[in-house]
Amino acid sequence: MLLSVVTPSYQQGRFLERTLESVWAQNRGSLAGAIEHIVMDGGSTDGTLEILSRWNGRISFTSERDGGQAAAINAGLARASGEILAYLNSDDVYYRDAAAAAVAAFERDPSADVVYGDAELIDDADRCIGHYPTEDWSIERLKVFCFLCQPAVFFRRRVFEQFGPFDARLAYSMDYEYWLRLGMRGVRFVHIPVRLAASRVHPATKTRRRPAEAVEETNTMLEKYLGRVPDSWLWNYAYAVQDQRGIARTSSLGYLTRVALLSIGAAFRWNGYPSISLVRTLASWLVRGSSTVRPQAIDHA
Repeated sequence: MLLSVVTPSYQQGRFLERTLESVWAQNRGSLAGAIEHIVMDGGSTDGTLEILSRWNGRISFTSERDGGQAAAINAGLARASGEILAYLNSDDVYYRDAAAAAVAAFERDPSADVVYGDAELIDDADRCIGHYPTEDWSIERLKVFCFLCQPAVFFRRRVFEQFGPFDARLAYSMDYEYWLRLGMRGVRFVHIPVRLAASRVHPATKTRRRPAEAVEETNTMLEKYLGRVPDSWLWNYAYAVQDQRGIARTSSLGYLTRVALLSIGAAFRWNGYPSISLVRTLASWLVRGSSTVRPQAIDHA
């Protein structure tokens, strides 16, 4: 069973080789010679092309200006020949035998359309700094929390052919939108409780540099799909706005008041009015002097 992995790349030369090595290491055992790795580089000028040239023969690649990350992913998937598809950003990595675990899950369950596993968050030096909060599949839960870590997701070619490519208009939430699109149309997701990949968190990621814009795009996408943005994403936007302004997260009354006001403003913007549950939650935070939730984040693209 051939597996095709697409890596979109742009100015990530300092991490790229670790990504390439992690994919190449999957070529062992039952998957020896069964991994196709396609790198779609957007015309990097940071030494990426030299790295890709050294890997010529083990990967296929192009390096030219493109329409952004999602467009590069789509172009790579359109070229891919595998029955199983995946994409891995140029700063993320697979763990040992991740591909074998995913393929085995597909072989055990022919009705599985998407297989996803557990994942970690790592820093610039590959040190684990946390675990991604992966959960068993629930479309209702997915509507309020993105519990799939993108590099730990694999899907059958038939999914891509039936439901189309990633939305190239999205710069931050293309993964979350895709999982929702598939899940709300009855695609079968299977969670395997195996550590498959790591998502790298570093200052140069888009979601770290522009967190408010990332959640803003997510909320607009959720409004389209759900008709209303869940409360969790409204207060997530409030946290992201303050993050982007450089305001440190605290449990002070002043900070929580700003969270409350921004959340209410977000409710008027996307939902027309704040829900009773949102008002009650925010009021509880202010009275108790602490938030009862941990702000969530989307993948660090």
